[in-house]
Amino acid sequence: MNYLNELNPAQREAAMHLDGPLLIFAGAGSGKTRVLTYRVARLIEAGVDPYHIIAITFTNKAAREMRERISAIVPEGAQVWVSTFHAACTRILRREIEYLGYKTGFSIYDTADTLRLLKECIKEQNLSDTHYPPRYVAQVISAQKNELISPSEYERMVAGNFRDSNIAEIYALYQRRLKESNALDFDDIIFRTVELFTGHEHVCEKYQNRFRYVMVDEYQDTNHAQYELVRLISGYAQNLCVVGDDDQSIYGWRGADIKNILRFEKDYPGAKVVKLEQNYRSSATILDAANAVIIRNEERAPKRLWTENNRGGPIRLYTARDERDEGFFVAQTITRGRREGAKYGDYAVLYRTNAQSRAIEDQFVSAGIPYRIFSGVRFYEHLEIKDILAYLKAINNPADDIAHLRIINVPRRGIGNASIGRIQAFAAENSCTFGEAIVRAAEITDLGKKSASVVQFAEFLQECTDFTANNTVLALIEKILHDTNYIRSIQDGTPEGAEREQNLKELLAKARAFENESDDTSLAKFLEDVALVAEVDNYDENADAVALMTLHSAKGLEFNGVFMVGFEEYLFPTSRAIDAGTPEEMEEERRLCYVGFTRARRILYLTHAISRRRFDHIARNKTSRFLDDVPDDCVAWVDMYGDERARAVKARGVGAPAPPSGGNASATPVARTSSPPPGARTPTVRPPSPKKVFATKAAPPDFSVGDNVRQAKYGVGKVLDITPAGADYEITVQFPDVGQKKFMSSLARLNRQN
Repeated sequence: MNYLNELNPAQREAAMHLDGPLLIFAGAGSGKTRVLTYRVARLIEAGVDPYHIIAITFTNKAAREMRERISAIVPEGAQVWVSTFHAACTRILRREIEYLGYKTGFSIYDTADTLRLLKECIKEQNLSDTHYPPRYVAQVISAQKNELISPSEYERMVAGNFRDSNIAEIYALYQRRLKESNALDFDDIIFRTVELFTGHEHVCEKYQNRFRYVMVDEYQDTNHAQYELVRLISGYAQNLCVVGDDDQSIYGWRGADIKNILRFEKDYPGAKVVKLEQNYRSSATILDAANAVIIRNEERAPKRLWTENNRGGPIRLYTARDERDEGFFVAQTITRGRREGAKYGDYAVLYRTNAQSRAIEDQFVSAGIPYRIFSGVRFYEHLEIKDILAYLKAINNPADDIAHLRIINVPRRGIGNASIGRIQAFAAENSCTFGEAIVRAAEITDLGKKSASVVQFAEFLQECTDFTANNTVLALIEKILHDTNYIRSIQDGTPEGAEREQNLKELLAKARAFENESDDTSLAKFLEDVALVAEVDNYDENADAVALMTLHSAKGLEFNGVFMVGFEEYLFPTSRAIDAGTPEEMEEERRLCYVGFTRARRILYLTHAISRRRFDHIARNKTSRFLDDVPDDCVAWVDMYGDERARAVKARGVGAPAPPSGGNASATPVARTSSPPPGARTPTVRPPSPKKVFATKAAPPDFSVGDNVRQAKYGVGKVLDITPAGADYEITVQFPDVGQKKFMSSLARLNRQN
């Protein structure tokens, strides 16, 4: 139990509570993953069989990290189920879904598959997809599933409303078509698991008996379906531990219910409550600002983040002339930081809407700054990747009509829409799937000579199915690419064609990694992993490139330097939140601001533009109301060079003086500076100096040469040297087991040991 000595008192209290319901309020950067990991280790040490423990997270990245940490402490912990909600439910459904009338080899439809099927359902109902856009209908259906509302229940709810009643009929048909294709959409994974548990009590009891200790991370982000799933699966012994932070509940727009965590004590009387309020990530200044913003919310549990970290410099506020000048400031600041020893990967640019990235990208391209955009097109959404995955789905699940329809003429086989329509008509007349119809293509007289091509396609799929029995997923993909001449079909001599070919090579690499890293290397498991991957799971913390992402995408990540751009009214908070006039909308926006602030370890920049092009007009907005909440001593106005010009300048009017023109990113930097708001000292116009430092020098470490320090990975070692390094310090530490290691002070989180 020596590892428990690494925990602070509140963390230790949480890790030592083993039986009965437990609610852990874990503030940003408070070490919740460590607490969950050590609690699992403590359970195993106390004699709990790992077989009876399940830990549920929201991302594969978090699950992987927790799994690795548990195995490092207690090797037998590898038997613990650690997975996301959807992965856990998929695993259960693979074993039990036959109780619901499905086969275990079901497909999981992504957004594109869902929209294609909905479009067919809308057409079958003789409705127009102009009046009933598939994307809108998909959102309505998703909302019902998240609330565990079946098609028949929804139909009763909307009786008398013409439009909604039509959507209810589409919903019912859509569910029937999914079942006929032996497929689930993403929301079905949890929806059907709850249906399984509520409709088949013995199955529910089986898993309640197995999972006697249930832990759920990010509980504030659960929707009603997830809430009900947790209630059902933890019913056997009530040994439920939930971890979350109501102040970071930012997904209400997709069904997350903050009340789930706030009412936990009511749901589970006698529950123990522990608050993790010590932050190990950010400077005290950043935390003071974050606390000041979030304390304005009424729907929250009282708590306040604090830290033993250094006070740090002020939050830097920059007033830009427009979005181009805003982007130029970000680019120039990062370039200066780079000259002073920082890495591009130390920075993130966070924005409220994806549209804001364009101006930042333009300036980064001009400045030669490498960057990565998140929330763009996911790797598995590229057309060529979806094509090959459709082949794999059709092979794994012959009933998957959507997969067959996608690939029957990819690459071109001369099977056009007219022939496909005849096959679909035959399938409908004979009550069979599209996959079964193509096998019987010789019976479809209307196909004429095209039947030979259809039969050949069906024979190829059967050949691949037989091939799968004795070969790997990697070998199967290689066979598909070779036998269909797919790569040759996309080689058109253009950069786009070359990129598509490179994407296919990356798919092969992912299949190879899957075989090397997975215990279950079946085709079904590969498709499951692909279907459940999230954007954040692909985030590489070691890549030396600036991260560009929305504030929602940044949750769970942290960076040395954070730029929150567009910090102005009607952008952040959004016009929707302002115009709605409801406390719930504005409180979620404030929580999103809190999340953004607490992504920063050392330096936080807030930028706003006096004017900004939005859609087809120029907007002139006040600075964000959230700036009014930040204490004056936490904020400093800065010029283009990052130099502090005035403290606590937070005028929200649109009439603040603009910086002089010259913010064109394509132009050579000239003497330029931003004029401070009223009352601030007018800065002297001067040319940029290549020696100008990126920011205030990092505070010296709170230990000296000869002191013992603790590092998360290597344990306790002795400090041999402390050397200034740009805006940071390089620390050399001697460890008993691994020898000398060098760290940058701001990154290593070295803590002095007495």
